[in-house]
Amino acid sequence: MIQTLFGSTEQKPSFLDRMKQAVARTRENLTDRIEEAVSFNKEIDRATLDHLEGILLGADIGSATTQEVLGRLREKVDRKQIRDADELKRILKEELLAILSAANTPPVAKPDGLPEVILVVGVNGTGKTTTIGKLAQFLAADGKTVLLCAADTFRAAAIEQLEAWGDRTSTEVIRTKPGGDPSAVLYDALQAGTARHSDYVIIDTAGRLHNKTSLMAELEKMRRTAQRIIPGAPHETLLVMDATTGQNGLQQARLFTDAAGVTGIVLTKLDGTAKGGVVVAISRELGLPVRYVGVGEKVGDLLRFDPKDFVDSLFA
Repeated sequence: MIQTLFGSTEQKPSFLDRMKQAVARTRENLTDRIEEAVSFNKEIDRATLDHLEGILLGADIGSATTQEVLGRLREKVDRKQIRDADELKRILKEELLAILSAANTPPVAKPDGLPEVILVVGVNGTGKTTTIGKLAQFLAADGKTVLLCAADTFRAAAIEQLEAWGDRTSTEVIRTKPGGDPSAVLYDALQAGTARHSDYVIIDTAGRLHNKTSLMAELEKMRRTAQRIIPGAPHETLLVMDATTGQNGLQQARLFTDAAGVTGIVLTKLDGTAKGGVVVAISRELGLPVRYVGVGEKVGDLLRFDPKDFVDSLFA
């Protein structure tokens, strides 16, 4: 509960409420159009599903995922197992939730008494460094101690931006000079995190793909360095994606997944798109779980992703 200026209280928005707000545009693009499609026909038939195909593609669920879902729906329609719009939406919810749940694997467990190491990768402009700052705040609000590592030494601005987020969230940043060795600053950060018994060390990395071979070599060196200090590190490699880029972002994700060994996705700007169905495409086509979603510009606007709440929000 939140105390107001005049002494009354107001309920803090729940996760489900915040997710509903974030996917409002996607929900309008999906469920409202499903109602329209069903209204053309007195019964749910293959023509209805033809309309539904365009709706799912318009929500950026992706061609492969759409065809997979429609294949199962057609079987039920042919057997007269879907009679009205409510039943269609219920079964569609079940199909989307099954896809998201199948990809929702847990991260690698860390050794007791050592920091959990999170490597964060992504193309410049997706909100990578901002996401790291929000993640530090999210974990600190949960009572965890966090150390940030400025291993994107390729750009001086990236180091400065991470330090600004460190100041904003009262989180220490381990850094080196621009142009320094990313693995060297990573080494220093993990040594510091271990000595201070930090719960998490979050590592920013260079956001570039113009030379994939160079990127792979750099990330592999960082992995070897991390594993020498903390067994199994990095325990999570998060790829930051911009939800508004849709299928183009999915192609970038494939490249990074190959190069960086990505284990999970952070999807930013979910509140700024009507194509939030890309969450489902990511899970189905990349086989990766969405760990967090960005739902606004404020420092607290990062939510841990929950497949059921997401699907419920789409059809609320």
